[in-house]
Amino acid sequence: MLYRAVLGVLAALFVTSLTALGDESPTYSGPLSASEKAFVQSIQADLMKRFPKAADAEKAGYRRYTNEDETGAISYANLHWESADIQHPSQLWYDKDGNLLGADFSTAKTDNTRPHLFGVNPGRWYAFDDHVHYVLNSANGDKQYDKYVMADKFRAAGGDPQHPTAEQLVKMGRAKDASQIATVFDMPSIWDLIVWVKPNPNGAFAEKNPTVKP
Repeated sequence: MLYRAVLGVLAALFVTSLTALGDESPTYSGPLSASEKAFVQSIQADLMKRFPKAADAEKAGYRRYTNEDETGAISYANLHWESADIQHPSQLWYDKDGNLLGADFSTAKTDNTRPHLFGVNPGRWYAFDDHVHYVLNSANGDKQYDKYVMADKFRAAGGDPQHPTAEQLVKMGRAKDASQIATVFDMPSIWDLIVWVKPNPNGAFAEKNPTVKP
């Protein structure tokens, strides 16, 4: 997607939703190949059937961690970052009414070799750096999204990014009490593919979809 929340929140650090955390942007933005069109058509038919609403994603174990970003997307993650599973993307994103917009597919980033997966041009993948996301409970019952700490900063404060805790966030001054932490998880170094599932006139791998109004 787009710069989705991770890309949007982190936009100050990188270029898109998770782009903010990544140090490499896509190197290819050309028209879809035959294999890419087949991939997009496959996930559109499958994901729209199984996860049409945000509630369906939550039932399947996805958890929300962002606000609506500039592309109109709200992101949910299942924390399976390294599986590269075409049926279970690491992230799904929805509009403010809970309708499916798109998905992220990810795989571990162990070197600088871009993935050759799903018949997609390797140049379409983003590189995201290791970082810890968290969600806060507000006094009024609402939640505060788009919170994160880069892994090196988390580690420097005495925490383990691979096993982040609410107590560590409190120690770092990110919350007053552990009970304020609704969710905390690590997003390791990954290659990430952002794909619009909702038909996009600009193409499934475009940053924004003109049919979606934030």
